[in-house]
Amino acid sequence: IVDIKPANMEELTEVITAAEFHPHHCHLFVYSSSKGTLRLCDMRASALCDKHTKLFEEPEDPGSRSFFSEIVSSVSDVKFSHNGRYLLTRDYLTAKVWDLHMEKGPVETYQVHDYLRTKLCSLYENDCIFDKFECVWNSSDSVIMTGAYNSFFRMFDRETGRGVTLEAWRETSKPRAVLRTRRIYTGGKRRRGDVGVDSLDFTKKILHMAWHPEENIIAIASTNNLYIFQDRVSPDTHGPDLGSNTI
Repeated sequence: IVDIKPANMEELTEVITAAEFHPHHCHLFVYSSSKGTLRLCDMRASALCDKHTKLFEEPEDPGSRSFFSEIVSSVSDVKFSHNGRYLLTRDYLTAKVWDLHMEKGPVETYQVHDYLRTKLCSLYENDCIFDKFECVWNSSDSVIMTGAYNSFFRMFDRETGRGVTLEAWRETSKPRAVLRTRRIYTGGKRRRGDVGVDSLDFTKKILHMAWHPEENIIAIASTNNLYIFQDRVSPDTHGPDLGSNTI
């Protein structure tokens, strides 16, 4: 359907990183690239969609450009919202929500682990900077979820913009165990239980996850473990209360 491979491989500047069909219109699909762009294609226009219908990209700030800029902006996952109106993408440091009617930039940006921005050199040396994190919507598109390091994963409430860090580890895999919120210490007054950036375990990464299409049940893959958590709130709510330990 799409072929961006140049005739001369030495001219290769970007690759396709993820793709997904629209949930309601089977002729529409989107694919992301290693340059951080999203292209929406319509198969009604052509059987080969080398020419996109819409191009979504965020203008780059020339003042903040560095050696790592293109690496961290590479999109590792893209998901349509259940209503088909929005796109959710994940790059190395952020999760972004895009409106299909607004190509000039994302309508929402969530910092997943911005505290790693100063650690990019070491993350490049140990290849962690190339990790591909997935992202998912909850059933009502009101909450997004994505993974991080140290067996942590993040949830963001789109209405309030608030985020919470949760941990998937063996102690919480016991039946009826409650997930605890975690906090990364980046400066200021340190609280009990805070985790320092330098003590994060980068071998324990949560790259893959899924959210039940109708209920508040999530599946988290961490190293060689698969965790399934269920919301304790009544099933008719739109999402977990991210400010408390409801999962």
